[in-house]
Amino acid sequence: MATQTTIPPPILSTTSPADIASTCETFALSREEFDNLHRSAKEAKNHSYSPYSKFRVGAALLTQTSLIITGANVENASYPVTTCAERTALCKAVTTVYPPNSISWASKTLKFKAIAVATDISPPASPCGMCRQAIREFCSVEIPIIMFDGENGYAVLRLKDLLPLSFGPEALGKEDLGRRGDS
Repeated sequence: MATQTTIPPPILSTTSPADIASTCETFALSREEFDNLHRSAKEAKNHSYSPYSKFRVGAALLTQTSLIITGANVENASYPVTTCAERTALCKAVTTVYPPNSISWASKTLKFKAIAVATDISPPASPCGMCRQAIREFCSVEIPIIMFDGENGYAVLRLKDLLPLSFGPEALGKEDLGRRGDS
């Protein structure tokens, strides 16, 4: 049986104009959008409820209309009940910003352009498997996920690279259900 070796993405620097310019060009982001994602994900960490692990995570979703929706991880003494920052932001977007019955949802104006995740560790941490699947429900596999560390580093991968051979709504004959991130 063949095995696949995964090569980690390069660690880029938030203090390097060349790294940021290359990221923005590759993923069709403006410098302002990149900076807003970085700032918002870092600020979202301040809302983390993580008394058990002390592992703060903030997430920021960027819509095609430049709206940023944030979330932070919320731990529970029963660890499986913990909600990650990425899922908090997605749920907030779906239930508060654009509820399913709203005109915006029906007309598919909620389209995510990028996701940022920020932690206090280095190198950057990627979304967990459950979050990757939740992102898959609402975003294109082409969406860039920018992972910021606790220093000045970051890495970027598309969802398809983090969740290869993914299972999504189209596998159940529901291609238009929940898919709001197609570029």
